[in-house]
Amino acid sequence: MNLNKTCTLLTVCTVILFAVSACGEPVPGAGKDDLPLPSYGSGKTIVRVYTDYFCPPCQSTEPELEPLLVDLVKSNKITLVFVDAPIYKDSQVYAKHFLYALKKKNIFEHALRVRSALFEAATNKIEKNVLEEFLRGKGITLVPFDAVPVLTKLNALLREDNVTSTPTCVIVKDGKSEKKVGGKEVLKALKELQ
Repeated sequence: MNLNKTCTLLTVCTVILFAVSACGEPVPGAGKDDLPLPSYGSGKTIVRVYTDYFCPPCQSTEPELEPLLVDLVKSNKITLVFVDAPIYKDSQVYAKHFLYALKKKNIFEHALRVRSALFEAATNKIEKNVLEEFLRGKGITLVPFDAVPVLTKLNALLREDNVTSTPTCVIVKDGKSEKKVGGKEVLKALKELQ
């Protein structure tokens, strides 16, 4: 285990919690934290996908990953949980925007569309001060809310699964947990679930 990466990831998670806490009050009318973890499907096998929008291997894996996830979720083979792993500098802002978009419309197809837009924004180095405008141009509406409780749950999963790099997926099947790290390994493991 790389202690430096683990310390970095834990530090980033802590910074996210403080940054989100310092953002002030939620927008009036946006509702309290009633957004569940971003999970989809009803299969017995749980798949947690950890990615970072700024991670080059995540960016290159996503086009192959998405159709696999669609197939597995639509066929009810898995319950999928998306977990943004905030490794890069602006990742926490993108993670919050993902949750804000799901607050407006939390269905699988929309989550995929938002993820795709956020990966595009990160690839094109869209600055955080114009990210909302970029997403609005893609037809994605954000509903800001107090995301700290959801981010806290997601950070707990990061720690529980000991995720130190992305892309990573954790597959929980028949009470056993298996972690796959790296694009090729993640894709291979998901193909085996088909």
